[in-house]
Amino acid sequence: MQNVTGQFAEIIRHAAAQRQPLCIRGSGSKDFYGGQLSGNVLDTRPYGGIISYQHDELVLTARAGTPLLEIEKILSEHDQMLPFEPPHFGSAATLGGCVAAGLSGPRRAYQGAVRDFVLGVRMLDGRADILTFGGQVMKNVAGYDVSRLLTGSMGTLGVLLNISLKVLPRPVAEATVRFDMGETQALAAMNRWAGQPLPLSASCYHDHVLTLRLSGAARAVQAAQDKLGGSMVEAGASFWRGVREQEMDFFKTDLPLWRLSLPSVTPPVNLPGIQLIEWGGALRWWKTDADAQTVRNAAAAAGGQASLFRGADKSTGVFHPLPAPLLQIQKKLKHAFDPHGIFNVGRMYDF
Repeated sequence: MQNVTGQFAEIIRHAAAQRQPLCIRGSGSKDFYGGQLSGNVLDTRPYGGIISYQHDELVLTARAGTPLLEIEKILSEHDQMLPFEPPHFGSAATLGGCVAAGLSGPRRAYQGAVRDFVLGVRMLDGRADILTFGGQVMKNVAGYDVSRLLTGSMGTLGVLLNISLKVLPRPVAEATVRFDMGETQALAAMNRWAGQPLPLSASCYHDHVLTLRLSGAARAVQAAQDKLGGSMVEAGASFWRGVREQEMDFFKTDLPLWRLSLPSVTPPVNLPGIQLIEWGGALRWWKTDADAQTVRNAAAAAGGQASLFRGADKSTGVFHPLPAPLLQIQKKLKHAFDPHGIFNVGRMYDF
């Protein structure tokens, strides 16, 4: 793979010399997410393959172009999993795209986010220098934790090469239960149950129905079922896949789809349209034709943020505007890693 990294480095040097934007891209399964794509494509897929997998140490290291399906297959052979349950949005989704996008699935509120399981990375910066951060154990950072900074940076800071991840055992038992209730009641229930010793691993509220997933030891799952009640969902795995991959009918829309990150105890948000709630109330998806300022004002009033996840009009910006001090820090980070300003220009903010 040394030849591939050499080719990547040459592409970066040429682009830097010509001040030509580069579009860092894997399979393209998340092209819809973030600002408008521009520039010549640097395809990371040739740099693929699992480098090492220490299943007894719960650590996996793979190249950025490795398909997620390949990683999940080898993990399943040892009854292990990616704890943050990443959405694929396409069968060819890569590990690099997963980490760069920083998106987590239904387990996120109960197991942790992508960045919580990134142990270390190897990358190419805007000077075509190879940089290494972190390692292969949880407590390995003496200074600024750059490996986790790169998670969710949308390829704006560099080209990910190798990524080391912490993995976890797959739950022995899982069950999905469903309750009919109103939004206010569902929000109260999710927050109340989150404070109790229950093996919760996912939650979803939509159209007056609250659905929960319980994961863990068989006895713990059964005890939680007995305590909570509700009706069993036989096709639980299929349901949660539909939530994770946005295959549910709710997500099939021509309306803009907004992603609101709010405190979980936030009462119902007053916006036109239809919503679906995840993560115990902390993630609220809104299908709405309300203008961007209205949506963002509603999120800010609740102490949260709103991002345009899917939608044609990105002229108002995709991500929630940063306060001036944070925006300045973001610009300085961008310049430090990408001094010529060539990586995924405008994918996050207007620079």
